[in-house]
Amino acid sequence: MSSTDSPAHSTHPVNTTTTAGTPLKADATSAHPPASSRDPTLTSNAAQGGLAAAHASPAAELASLKMKLKAALRQFPDFPAPGILFEDILPIFADVQLHEDLLRALELHVLSASTGKPDVVVGLDARGFLFGPSLALRLGAGFVPVRKQGKLPGPCETAEYVKEYGNDFFQMQADGVKKGQKVLVVDDIIATGGSASAAGTLVEKLGGIVVGYVFILELDFLKGRSKLNAPVHTLLASQEQKLGSSES
Repeated sequence: MSSTDSPAHSTHPVNTTTTAGTPLKADATSAHPPASSRDPTLTSNAAQGGLAAAHASPAAELASLKMKLKAALRQFPDFPAPGILFEDILPIFADVQLHEDLLRALELHVLSASTGKPDVVVGLDARGFLFGPSLALRLGAGFVPVRKQGKLPGPCETAEYVKEYGNDFFQMQADGVKKGQKVLVVDDIIATGGSASAAGTLVEKLGGIVVGYVFILELDFLKGRSKLNAPVHTLLASQEQKLGSSES
């Protein structure tokens, strides 16, 4: 027989009897295995090969992320001035997972607010640039920087704000925000609130609507949020009073 005449598979009949001539019982499990039963001692469906366990609620997830992020901060007393406990956020950005955790926490924080998603995220010079663009991308929003005077090309709007040793100026490109757009202003920390207020002024000069301010940390005792005319959201609790002072 030529190779073309040979069948692709053996045609020998399957033996369905035992040596004693007793018919074999069909093995149903080989063709149709039964549904696997759950082991009641295992709480995770994923551990049993089933569907993954349901995600935690957004509030529970946010609380867990806040704890992880707070534990990652480094503290430096009397920096940048006596009585200030400086909390360094840079270790968060040095760690891939913590960086992801920060963005997720900020995203949850914003989405839980009644203002909804913004059209534009405005980040302040300079540490607002560390996470502002990534947060904007997650929220499906554009990102616009606010910079010190003289750092941006083209026509700009300018706003003045007060610093400890004098005044300074912020600028935003004149086409950065369109009239009627909802804007979220972000920075790493709110202290006196002067720089964030100036950013809000720039947004309003361009016809935008400030729907909120988001900060990672807050120096509560400086009462900076009193200068802002939109809801203020702080991700992590921070210093409530100056070092060495006591509550009245």
